[in-house]
Amino acid sequence: MSCATLNLPPSLKLLNSCFQPSNKKSCFFSSSFSSVSFVGPLTSNGNKSSWDSCPSHVIKGLRSFPIVFKCVAQKSELSVSVGAGSNIASEKRLVVLVIGGGGREHALCYALQRSPSCDAVFCAPGNAGISNSGNATCIPELDISDSSAVISFCRKWGVGLVVVGPEAPLVSGLANDLVKAGIPTFGPSAEAAALEGSKNFMKNLCDKYKIPTAKYQTFTDPSSAKQYIEDQGAPIVIKADGLAAGKGVIVAMTLEEAYEAVDSMLVKSVFGSAGCCIVVEEFLEGEEASFFALVDGENAIPLESAQDHKRVGDGDTGPNTGGMGAYSPAPVLTKDLQSVVMQTIIHPTVKGMAAEGCKFVGVLYAGLMIEKKTGLPKLIEYNVRFGDPECQVLMVRLESDLAQVLLAASRGELSGVSLKWSPGSAMVVVMASKGYPGSYEKGTVIRNLEEAENVAPTVKIFHAGTALNSDSNFIATGGRVLGVTATGRDLQEARDRAYQAVEEIHWPGGFYRRDIGWRALPQKQLAPKK
Repeated sequence: MSCATLNLPPSLKLLNSCFQPSNKKSCFFSSSFSSVSFVGPLTSNGNKSSWDSCPSHVIKGLRSFPIVFKCVAQKSELSVSVGAGSNIASEKRLVVLVIGGGGREHALCYALQRSPSCDAVFCAPGNAGISNSGNATCIPELDISDSSAVISFCRKWGVGLVVVGPEAPLVSGLANDLVKAGIPTFGPSAEAAALEGSKNFMKNLCDKYKIPTAKYQTFTDPSSAKQYIEDQGAPIVIKADGLAAGKGVIVAMTLEEAYEAVDSMLVKSVFGSAGCCIVVEEFLEGEEASFFALVDGENAIPLESAQDHKRVGDGDTGPNTGGMGAYSPAPVLTKDLQSVVMQTIIHPTVKGMAAEGCKFVGVLYAGLMIEKKTGLPKLIEYNVRFGDPECQVLMVRLESDLAQVLLAASRGELSGVSLKWSPGSAMVVVMASKGYPGSYEKGTVIRNLEEAENVAPTVKIFHAGTALNSDSNFIATGGRVLGVTATGRDLQEARDRAYQAVEEIHWPGGFYRRDIGWRALPQKQLAPKK
């Protein structure tokens, strides 16, 4: 049997499906660069393999990576083993599918690929940056809104863990269907995802289980909402009850702004069905922070602290965004405060959800306000997935085997699990398309990304909204496009490296904030170093 040498990426770009053997056989792949193994059936009928033919994006995504294929005759099994010197424990090694295609998912793929027990990482749909980095094999053809298609893919490729990144598939019930099909899934059921999908649900849970949060009322009638606002006064906060792509929260500094927000949601329906019910709550003054905990239905373990910058402009000015940068750890969340958050917010939520008959499995992302007048945390809102861009700074600091930790959570086995984090700090600076969070141009060319990542070994660029054009140049396809991330011995060093990398990138169509970390660093240290 002859051998063929092909150029392939370390993420094993769907190699199995690229072959259409005329006889039943098995192919053993070997490489000294990565460790990947699959076991699955391969049969043939004439010249057609029982697995799909190699997708076009796989061919396009091939990178220079020598792998030698040794084909030997077999009866029915395909066994693939990639990696020199690896010790494979078949019952514990995992093929992981990450659902989503943004910066958060890129960071998760990056961390999973580094997990010693993770054999391969798929990402659906993924993006050009994820694919090009080799952090995962992207599957853009997989319709993640079609549970049956996702289940079929998992069974075909022996996926042992699905990690759902965005909130929309969770709220629509993807995790329900995967769990029902017997596929371990990290992510809450649709019922539990209501913690993010409905702010009214979250507030009612807080009321029932004495979880500290802002005082509020819920309305569907604009006149009643305006009367309540008049009674309470401004500033005041108006929120669409449902998912509004991160744009459904308006902090009104005057009564007129508040009335306008009510009309926009309840009368003009700017957020559609997501805004047909609104939550009006008191304005909390203090410092915001992000707190994350992994939950297995009954147990919860905290992640490291992080803090993001929501406003689009320097000095926290301008409209809210999905996040313009973040850093970890967050000095505002002291160890004592983290204990208070676990005791008064996270644990009561986990127990309350279980008592309500919808156990929460996944990551609880608590948006907190550390109140100025009390110094104590109050819950602003819950997200039911890793934050973006907070996930980026957390994943570059995580030293534990993420695949095994998330698998333990999906199995209800977090009790006794502890996480290991690298010392020092991490920072991510988000580069966004000019005009964001309003209208922005798509298709602008981004250059010098490789030079930016070479600024320091600790720099990693996560892609949130990129594609490749016909000339193989990266182009911007979204509002938030890149997450330029770096670690350092302290926050200042992480910041210096991140901004040095940002300055290497040539993208006239983009912009970024120049003061990420300003709350945690003295003002004189904020100027990016050349």
